[in-house]
Amino acid sequence: MSNNKYTVLITGANRGLGFEFVKQYALDNYDVIACTRKINKKDDLHRLQASFENISIHTLDVENFLSIDQFAKTLTKPIDILINNAGLYPNSSFDHINYEAWLNAFKINALAAFKMVKAFLPHLKKGELKKIASLTSKMGSIDDNSGGGEYLYRSSKTALNMVMKSLSIDLKPHDMSLITLHPGWVRTDMGGPNGLIDVDESVTGMKHQIDKLSIKTSGQFIAYDGKKIPW
Repeated sequence: MSNNKYTVLITGANRGLGFEFVKQYALDNYDVIACTRKINKKDDLHRLQASFENISIHTLDVENFLSIDQFAKTLTKPIDILINNAGLYPNSSFDHINYEAWLNAFKINALAAFKMVKAFLPHLKKGELKKIASLTSKMGSIDDNSGGGEYLYRSSKTALNMVMKSLSIDLKPHDMSLITLHPGWVRTDMGGPNGLIDVDESVTGMKHQIDKLSIKTSGQFIAYDGKKIPW
């Protein structure tokens, strides 16, 4: 799909999957609102922006809900697609639990995604596509958990999955379509060097799933390759 009248907002846009989303949507002629916690004019995102007139870079710290509200108030244009990409992977084991880090994982991985949807809902209502995509993980699947451990990350992503499932029901009267995406085990700073797929393959697949998303398929938990993930 290529149409220069559509706008996509992407969080965590300065590296990894977020950066690749920015690049692919910019190549597809979307107006890309690339959001990053800190502005670094020497990073890859700014070098990419130099090649595209349709990329704008904005400071947005999803951990700071006031920052989300303030940015939503300053943004006047409609949003067609919101991609909740920003997140973190805190390591944990039964013998080493940091409860403050656990709370922070819930805030960034689950609560912030809900806050983004709520803050930018007026912009999404004015958009044509009305799509919301949130990046989760198969590690948030209760049915798929055969390895145990990783309490902080698993539970925060399970919470995200439930939040997005409820939003898919509550926002259906507004013609909003939501999808919760497992990107695969990707070779990124977060996924590590042993990942099974590269960033380009993951984002190409996830973008295809977003393209196919409709009100009839809203609320699904699926992988980048279209396979349904058990809750």
